[in-house]
Amino acid sequence: MLQTILAQAQPGGSQAMIYQVVMWVGIIGVFYFFMIRPQQKKAREQKELLAGIKKGDEVVTIGGMHGKVYLVDETTVTLDLDKGVKITFDKSAVSRTIK
Repeated sequence: MLQTILAQAQPGGSQAMIYQVVMWVGIIGVFYFFMIRPQQKKAREQKELLAGIKKGDEVVTIGGMHGKVYLVDETTVTLDLDKGVKITFDKSAVSRTIK
């Protein structure tokens, strides 16, 4: 039975398999360098931004609210908006700082 199966195998099958493995490795490499790596870099930059927020910084939240940082806690940020209006946000809601 084994001889029958081996006799039916295509010649050069191992070479085609090598090309297929190389193709899959290439696809995985493209996914890593164009999708996964930039996302990791952006997440690292956002984490550094949130760790570096201090009183007096002007920030924009993910909802588009602009304000000056009034108070920073471990998980929250209080923003001073206009005319003494203060709103507390989760730290993760801060999108970017304004220089």
